[in-house]
Amino acid sequence: MQIIEIARLRPPGGGSPQFQGIDYGANTSFFVVNSLPSQGADKHRHPYEEIFVILDGDIEVIVDGERQMVGGGTIVIIPAESWHAFKNRSDHPALMVNIHPVSKMIQEDWTER
Repeated sequence: MQIIEIARLRPPGGGSPQFQGIDYGANTSFFVVNSLPSQGADKHRHPYEEIFVILDGDIEVIVDGERQMVGGGTIVIIPAESWHAFKNRSDHPALMVNIHPVSKMIQEDWTER
């Protein structure tokens, strides 16, 4: 058994805590996203599906141009290779866990194109 404090997963300089499974002998990775209103992630994609577990807040999710509002208590499955982005549309911080079913996360940002 391993016990890891989420605060230890925050990158130097800030940002969302990132659990890279490969660093802990695990086959799954994730972000713990606690975003302020109007904050989120810009357009990007992964070669595998990504699962958003929205715990609190109202999140605007855009997948391949399709826009959807989802709230706390919902799960969103983003298909592999789909360009996607999300923003917190709440008036308070939103909390979500973004699961990557791989030991090391791979991300291609739209700006790299």
